[in-house]
Amino acid sequence: MGEITVLLSRSQAGDGAAREQLVGLLYGELKRLARSHLSRSGPITLDPTAIVHEAWMRWDGGAPSGNRKQFFGYASAVMRSVIVDHVRERRADKRGAGQAPLTLSTAAFEALPQAPDAVALDDALAALGQADARALRVVEMRFFAGMTMEEIAEVLAVSVPTLQRDWRHARAFLLAQLSA
Repeated sequence: MGEITVLLSRSQAGDGAAREQLVGLLYGELKRLARSHLSRSGPITLDPTAIVHEAWMRWDGGAPSGNRKQFFGYASAVMRSVIVDHVRERRADKRGAGQAPLTLSTAAFEALPQAPDAVALDDALAALGQADARALRVVEMRFFAGMTMEEIAEVLAVSVPTLQRDWRHARAFLLAQLSA
């Protein structure tokens, strides 16, 4: 059993010292994961450090994280939640209720590539979770956590060909949801 797995188990059992050791061991990897999420989220005012800290504060130590891979899958989902909550907060009524900023010239605005909206993506992922929970987990682990199909197969205890079918299904489902 690896050091991180042991520390995760101890932390789940309520060992505060183990939780603090995890911070030191995982901080760099969690920041890399946060940067990955930010690169897919479009322009927002969060930075990787803020995402890692908020995600760490949300983790109560009882996450379904029996090993390192499962922990990073869980951490990825929490980070996505942090980003979506931030985007929703920024769109609140007191901040203009999501109204697009008005510019004098639309040429610069039209030249920007259309990235999926973080809230729309979260809604599409929620719909996918309702339709196929395992496909949602595959998306979270592959797209957001950057795990390989082999790593995901190990965590979910299914074959790689099954995961590839789930991945194709999930991509088609999300494309349909985001295109509607």
